[in-house]
Amino acid sequence: MSEKAARRQSAPRGFAKRLIAKWQDNPLYSTGAVLVIMIVVQTFALGFNYPSFSAWFAGWGKNWINILRNNASVGIVAVGMAFVIISGGIDLAVGSTLVAVGAVMMVLINGNANGLLTAIGVTGVPAFVVGIAAALAMGCLIGFINGFLVARSKLPAFIATLGMMKICRSVTQQFMQTVGVKVPREFTAIANTQIGGEIILPIIYWIVIAAILVVVARKTPFGRHVYAIGSNERAARLSGINVERVKTLVYVLSGALVAVAAVINIARIGSMDYANAGSGYEMDAIAAVVVGGTSMSGGRGSIVGTVLGMLIIAVMNNLLNLIGVPPFLREAFKGLIVIVAVLLQKKDKAS
Repeated sequence: MSEKAARRQSAPRGFAKRLIAKWQDNPLYSTGAVLVIMIVVQTFALGFNYPSFSAWFAGWGKNWINILRNNASVGIVAVGMAFVIISGGIDLAVGSTLVAVGAVMMVLINGNANGLLTAIGVTGVPAFVVGIAAALAMGCLIGFINGFLVARSKLPAFIATLGMMKICRSVTQQFMQTVGVKVPREFTAIANTQIGGEIILPIIYWIVIAAILVVVARKTPFGRHVYAIGSNERAARLSGINVERVKTLVYVLSGALVAVAAVINIARIGSMDYANAGSGYEMDAIAAVVVGGTSMSGGRGSIVGTVLGMLIIAVMNNLLNLIGVPPFLREAFKGLIVIVAVLLQKKDKAS
């Protein structure tokens, strides 16, 4: 008899306990179920005081577009975080990395006369291409440094990325306080171009990136190696996997996705607050990954689950806003969800 079959037979009766057992067997099942329940509650919270069904549906759809658009950037960061956590690590530097790579890009595409590229006559699309390429390179570089510290120097991931978090934000704030930056209006078309009358490009970027990473996680040797290292690093090493290389690439991937999120953020807003931009992204990304069923100890999880976890947190924030919960208390609900998700994981290990 298989382990899963034995677990099902020994599982106690009762809806809550059956749900826990189902979560242990297939985290996507319970994550999806929770998301459906929250969507139903959110729908009732929106109300039905509309003159017609079409008017109600339009309002409901617009609310969802706002939810997805507002969470697309952190959703992109979260799918990168999923790879890091599945490999057995963690990346606390994602928010500060976003600020650092955003600052580099803004300095390059600066529309003022003293802009680096403007001063040498490079403007418009060529400047944007150079700026985005520099942002991606910077994100990969920071990710490489994190990966080197964790994989090669054997520094705990928590310490390495915590230190990088402090370095990136403080250095960026110090450097940018004397630099005046103007983001060209044409650059904002990257995120704000309307399709069908709605601004949905950030959502499309998120969907495309998540779909690509689902294939990477399931169908490529790199994806299988990430899971193997997270499950048992020693066994992975003995089987011939270059553990240091894979771990480093995981952090490089995380840094690159943070750079993509930075580009989208700056294009959406047209500026960046270096003190607060990306603040809390690390916690939101970790929460989405954990709520989506990924084990904090590594070796188990999925990109689809992470996307569903991000949607749960996004819907919860929207729901709490609709019912008038104070902003400070919303973080408490998010923390509660994370604690419950981790407790379910511990229950899984104990069974």
